[in-house]
Amino acid sequence: MNILLWALQILAALLFAASGVMKVFLFDKISADVPSFGALPRQAWMALGVVELVCVVGLIAPIAFHWHLTLTAVAAAILAIESLVFIGVHVKYRETASIIMSAVLGLVMAFVAYGRWG
Repeated sequence: MNILLWALQILAALLFAASGVMKVFLFDKISADVPSFGALPRQAWMALGVVELVCVVGLIAPIAFHWHLTLTAVAAAILAIESLVFIGVHVKYRETASIIMSAVLGLVMAFVAYGRWG
């Protein structure tokens, strides 16, 4: 089970890191191509990107360094909740692929949070 959780955490960390970097540093470049970026103000998207980047560290560092291990579960839970927000945004703009991706990532993060809790 531990190996599965690690694999999911690393995969999710890579995906959320890419997403966070795009929202924080490349927003102007990608927002023109994605209609749903108009759903929230730029500052909200940047804040969500920062949350993602902080949670990426929270997915890996606590377990890797055996320090405050419940922070990994908290980071995964936050990302699962954030995925629900993204599902709502993508539903409004009928972006099916993004809805599916957000749902899968949300479920994976909920599984990691459950698996790492306690």
